[in-house]
Amino acid sequence: MKLQLKNPIIFFDTEATGLDIAKDRIVEIYLLKIYPDGREESRVHRLNPTIPISEEARAIHGISNKDVVGYPTFATIAKDLAAYMEGCDLAGYNAIRFDIPLLVEEFIRAGVTVDFRRRKLIDVMSIFYKMEPRNLAAAYKFYCQKELENAHGAEADTRASYEVLQSQLDRYDNLQNDVAYLASCSNYNKKMLDYAGRFVLNDKDEPIITFGKHKGKSVASVLRDEPAYYTWIMNSDFPLDTKRVLTELRLQQLDHRTNAF
Repeated sequence: MKLQLKNPIIFFDTEATGLDIAKDRIVEIYLLKIYPDGREESRVHRLNPTIPISEEARAIHGISNKDVVGYPTFATIAKDLAAYMEGCDLAGYNAIRFDIPLLVEEFIRAGVTVDFRRRKLIDVMSIFYKMEPRNLAAAYKFYCQKELENAHGAEADTRASYEVLQSQLDRYDNLQNDVAYLASCSNYNKKMLDYAGRFVLNDKDEPIITFGKHKGKSVASVLRDEPAYYTWIMNSDFPLDTKRVLTELRLQQLDHRTNAF
């Protein structure tokens, strides 16, 4: 079953130097853009991450340090890539927890502003786990009756994700062919203020902290009672997006205090 689209949607997958979204870098990204009329186009970028590729990551995707020599850095393609993704909804396998946060970090380092929170975000893995909890290779075999060759290659995984979602729509009558509905099935929490989910909105739409000793407390109260908390976050290995969100909340609080006088 073909996707019913109001906007173009980009299925994408990244291969990286490791699994830490705050520290690791993208070494390859493949994007498959689907237009509402069914037209497809794709592009792939091999990138020099400027940091070593871990042996664990190389063992998974097969890209070594010597394989990225001479390729451009993410910063050199960032503006063009952001323009290519503008106005598109996004989809992939485990995209919400890994690929999208990792991509956002790269854009921030490159000084390019993107706001994927305004997009519909579909995670094929989340839908799959709800319906048939397994991995992508098993999903591909189950839904498409095919073996996934070149698993953990960006192109193979991206196209497999697209085919799996179409087969899911064919299989499940209660799965609506609507991007907004599919995004809701992907467990993307619009209450999250940062992609890592460190700061979220509570039922009163107040920013609260979700981790550590201040879990459950409002950001405003912690910044007021423990100003050093902000410095600790800024100087620790948190994602750049998390630091940016906390900075925005801190500036809003300072602005509110100023206007109160």
